[in-house]
Amino acid sequence: MTGSIAERLAAAGLPPLPRMAWLAIDLDALRDNLAAVRDLAGPGVPVFPVVKADAYGHGAVPVARALEAAGADGFCVAAVDEGLDLRAGGIRGPIRVLYPAPPGLAAAAARERIGVSVGSGQGLMTLLAETERMIESDGQPLDLELELETGLGRGGVEPAEVVALAQAIAAAPRTRLVGLWTHLQAPEDVPRTAMQIARFQAAVDALRHAGLPVPERHIAASGGLLSDVAALEGVRPGLAIYGLIPDEFPPGTLDAAPAGRFRPVMSLHAQPVRVANLPVGHGIGYGPTFTTSRPSRIATLPLGYGDGYARQLSNRGEALVRGIRVPLVGNVAMDAIMIDVTDVPGPPVTTDDAFVLLGRQGDEVISAADLARLRTTNTWEVISQMSRRLPRVYDAASAPVEVRTLIAESLSWHVSSSGMATSATLRSTRS
Repeated sequence: MTGSIAERLAAAGLPPLPRMAWLAIDLDALRDNLAAVRDLAGPGVPVFPVVKADAYGHGAVPVARALEAAGADGFCVAAVDEGLDLRAGGIRGPIRVLYPAPPGLAAAAARERIGVSVGSGQGLMTLLAETERMIESDGQPLDLELELETGLGRGGVEPAEVVALAQAIAAAPRTRLVGLWTHLQAPEDVPRTAMQIARFQAAVDALRHAGLPVPERHIAASGGLLSDVAALEGVRPGLAIYGLIPDEFPPGTLDAAPAGRFRPVMSLHAQPVRVANLPVGHGIGYGPTFTTSRPSRIATLPLGYGDGYARQLSNRGEALVRGIRVPLVGNVAMDAIMIDVTDVPGPPVTTDDAFVLLGRQGDEVISAADLARLRTTNTWEVISQMSRRLPRVYDAASAPVEVRTLIAESLSWHVSSSGMATSATLRSTRS
């Protein structure tokens, strides 16, 4: 990519950013990751990418729109309002909610063709009572999926309950059972996974023995796909869709061929709002926890823990500028971090220089896994905590095609098929 972010957005006819810190979302990598998942799943297996938590911080509606255009069979979310947000954004494919839903949202879920999960017998009875109050004009019946407790210890119905619950769903006039699924606790743990699959299969066998139809089954998420867990009638990749390998698989433990096909979709960029020469003994930021021991050139980048760049990275994080690593100094503030650029070769760093805090610049890379290690957390948290206020720039064919900012939440700017920037004024919810 050539040219500054301001120049690239202007050339695409897109609005300027509200500040010079942004996430770049690579839609080409996203589509390639979907193709890699489809190959791992096998011919004819439906792929339901997980776009909960604002698509793991990438932006749910733009990401789902790109994936749907690329052939995704549907989507998984964690809450009914996430599904409604996708519908408001124009997503038409099947949507599965992977957690139990409040009964009061049953009518809205049915009306918008959003399937919900059942995690307990009591929850099902409450939900069925609510569906009896749904009037015929509400349209389709409510699609239900039974989550099975096979060992995660977090949710789901016991396999011994599955026949009675399936019969209750079949007897209710406004519901239908469309899915049976479970979470794997540790897909890299072969004996544990085999035990969970055996419990799942026992529930399937019980349905068959009772003469009940077996709905679509899905077990494998990203870790399951990479561990060769059977895809059954569908897979629900999360982290892999965003080009990342689950933390449980250290480098070298997976077949390099499939794992190497995944490319990170998200990168974090910024330009300084100030670059200043500071004398010896100058404190940096609140506290301060860092004081210059030499004359130093300090760049201030306009992002912080209010954007998801965690305070744990204070005096520990790094950035890339001109293809080299430079240290973060002082405490991460809500809206600012400071970078020591004293040792950057060549002319002094200025506010025109582009920094990368997550992603690649030249031969250097700061990965989500790198940030997770510094924060003593996991990759999922690093990317999903990227704040909504942080602008997203969506790129395809190395050019920006859409921008999502807070000032455009009801005006989702994107490039139309004619190449002209347009705004969707009907979007009154998130874009």
